[in-house]
Amino acid sequence: MANPRNITSLAALRESLSGVETLYVVDYQGLTAGQIGKLRKELREKGCQLIVAKNTLVRLALKDGGHDFADVLHGPSAVVLADKDPAGAAKVLADTAKGNDKGIPAAKAGLLNGVKIDANTVTKIASLGTLQDQRAQLVGVLAGHMSNFVGILEAYKEKLEQSA
Repeated sequence: MANPRNITSLAALRESLSGVETLYVVDYQGLTAGQIGKLRKELREKGCQLIVAKNTLVRLALKDGGHDFADVLHGPSAVVLADKDPAGAAKVLADTAKGNDKGIPAAKAGLLNGVKIDANTVTKIASLGTLQDQRAQLVGVLAGHMSNFVGILEAYKEKLEQSA
């Protein structure tokens, strides 16, 4: 007979993971309670969530969603739900890992828009910057092109006026 606490935990985990398209599985072994608390706070500020649960329960909950992470769910694992800001969550994880000599939390794998990714891809996502940074870069690029376009139109207008 299954442990009632595990059944409750699995139900809560299934609910948390239902509909999630982006998440990261990380190794958190070696972080102190204070460091984990700080990491949770930083992730919450990005609209993300850190879930620590038994690997068996995480594997079952992810398998119910059609994702197989059995190959990476060994040792202490945590799941970071990052639908709102995938790059921001990956950056928080990378910055926390750089902040200690053990390099933890270390990414094991992830799910990006429903597609399984490896640890190297999670690291690359961290280098992108936050969603807000990416939006600012896009606005800058668009503004530059619009400015050039207006300059071309003004020059063409002057050319037409001179020839008329």
